[in-house]
Amino acid sequence: MFGWAGKILQINLTTGEHSLIYPEEHLYKLYIGGKGLAGYYLKDHITKAWDSETMPILFFNGPLVNTQSPTSGKMTIMTRSPLTDTVGYGSVGGELGTQIKKAGYDGIIITGKSERLSGIEIINESIKFTDAQSLKGLTNKEVYARIYKEGSIASVGPAAENGVYFASITVDNNYMAGRNGLGLVMANKNLKYLSVYGTGTTSVFDPEGLKNAKKKIFSLAAANPVLQGKFGLAKIGTGAFFDLNDFEKTGSNSDTMDVIGYMKKHQPKRAGCRGCHILCKKVGKKKEFIPEWETMSYFGTLVENMNIETVFEANRICNELGMDTISACATLACYKDISGKKIVPVDILQLLKDIGNGVNDGHILKLGSYRYAEKMGRIDSSLTVKKQELPSYDPRESYDMALAYITSTRGGCHSKAFPLATDNSGSLKNTDKLSFNGKAQSIKLSEDLNAIVDSLTACKFIFFAATLDEYAQALNNVTGMHFTSQDLLRIGERIYFDERLMNAKNGFTSIDDDLPERYFKESVMNGKGVVLVPINRKAFLKTRSEYYHIRGLDENGIPLPETQHQMF
Repeated sequence: MFGWAGKILQINLTTGEHSLIYPEEHLYKLYIGGKGLAGYYLKDHITKAWDSETMPILFFNGPLVNTQSPTSGKMTIMTRSPLTDTVGYGSVGGELGTQIKKAGYDGIIITGKSERLSGIEIINESIKFTDAQSLKGLTNKEVYARIYKEGSIASVGPAAENGVYFASITVDNNYMAGRNGLGLVMANKNLKYLSVYGTGTTSVFDPEGLKNAKKKIFSLAAANPVLQGKFGLAKIGTGAFFDLNDFEKTGSNSDTMDVIGYMKKHQPKRAGCRGCHILCKKVGKKKEFIPEWETMSYFGTLVENMNIETVFEANRICNELGMDTISACATLACYKDISGKKIVPVDILQLLKDIGNGVNDGHILKLGSYRYAEKMGRIDSSLTVKKQELPSYDPRESYDMALAYITSTRGGCHSKAFPLATDNSGSLKNTDKLSFNGKAQSIKLSEDLNAIVDSLTACKFIFFAATLDEYAQALNNVTGMHFTSQDLLRIGERIYFDERLMNAKNGFTSIDDDLPERYFKESVMNGKGVVLVPINRKAFLKTRSEYYHIRGLDENGIPLPETQHQMF
């Protein structure tokens, strides 16, 4: 078999046993790998409670991983989300996906629960269980320093051990599977870390053809200002979105609280995922990790903080304790709104530590903003969809994002549709963001595209320049198959539809596909002094209905049997 390893490793923490699954070729053609194949192996378990012993947590790579395909170092981690109760997943970089493939597996499925805190160490065919009691309470940074020898490590920090509903899984001390509370599921299994080291190679059907496909993708990326421009992702990381999109910056008058201020102060070097030439991760001169765009934005504007060092320290605390920065900061903002307290920098940092350690007010804030606001009788203060905190893009400023938030199968999220497309010049499209016209179709297609991207697996950012045509060619060169770009979009549609099916099994309907009420009732002034008016609810609901029709769902957002029949 070319591209795929042809086998999946199953590990049962309760019994200490492990076995292999050998998927039939048609499964690879139906789901490709990564997010798609992980979803296939999750769906029979999706109605189980997230903390059930038999709930799997899945680590899956794709057929392009461990080849010369550009940006092919990503992978998917999937389970049922404690935060949202939906299908939960994250695309994460680092070395883990590559090391799993080099060890000879397309994925790892972990079930059961260890009696004591444990670790799993995989070296090719060797699977070893370790006693990790001595690592209890250690941060991700400390675990990495103590355990890492070679290969890659996925770990959870104190936040997951202390029951934080938005606890993350950290890969190689710098890459976060942050959303959905995946870390809490891993900690519930008494699994502190997963270490993988492989020495194998991946067979490629047409190496020369792949080389040509790579050259074409590289040339497209080189000409794209969003990726390689003076203020593009390669130069200044995801902080480039401060300037490359039309969403608001921090709104601060300070010249240090923007990405240029960050760069000047910390003089970062490039870093990034295995198999990527863009290298959007940035590490400062003191080896500090530069925050991602969402973290920069939220720990500035949302909590009214204008101290750049507080943003860096908040990012460090969240990463080391193992918490999603978006949910953490949004929960602090909810706390600020309900309590009426002004939160100064020292409070921000202390509250984050309290959440991660489950003490003081952190004992209730660790549940996330929705459950906290619900307990306080102030649900209006939680800006969530399906109980997951929304990122920093205000839906009143982009109706694309308004629709993307509610249709995301993992709860409020911008990256599953990622409506920041580029035109042929490589510039971000100047579309009418305050109109719902055509949005149902465009968001549906974007979701399908990103579902297949997360299954190949590749990075979304490269699609600011390349298209599925180039990646279909790369996939065919790797696997010897004959996929067209339309074939891949159809597979992406199947994968996303499968996720809607899983959520429907757990009772999710159109009631859950909705925005917080304030977006339909309140105006707000953005950082440029422009008033953002409430969204017209009638137009919003009409567009949601159009989306349901295009996606093959009924009026309540439930997958139609005839659509399911067509998909499979």
